[in-house]
Amino acid sequence: MRINDQIEIADWELTESFARSSGPGGQNVNKVSTAVELRFEAARSPNLPAQVKARLKRLAGRRWTLDGALVLFVQETRSQARNREIARERLADLIKRACEKPKRRIATKPTYGSVKRRLASKKARGEVKALRGKVDE
Repeated sequence: MRINDQIEIADWELTESFARSSGPGGQNVNKVSTAVELRFEAARSPNLPAQVKARLKRLAGRRWTLDGALVLFVQETRSQARNREIARERLADLIKRACEKPKRRIATKPTYGSVKRRLASKKARGEVKALRGKVDE
């Protein structure tokens, strides 16, 4: 499965298992295993660079297992073939997003005018509060 020019996922890295879907569907749900569990051995993959693996782990969240596998479970359609396609598309999309390096944030300073306005409003608020005190006669 080709992700981009540099990354290609080998067949041994993917494991598919099928289960019965939940939800409406009548006999089809009760008889046919249409839900797909796609397991990608990401931690053992020689095709993914370390930085991509780290970003993929962060993006995957709960779908990342303790042994370093990414598990996707799809049961959206009544067709097993379509669920397999959806699972593979989601995996490819997740890996593509992990390949993108996040942009570095450039630290900025508040403008001179905004600092002045903030301090002026704080001063005004302080004066309002000071006037609430007891009046000396």
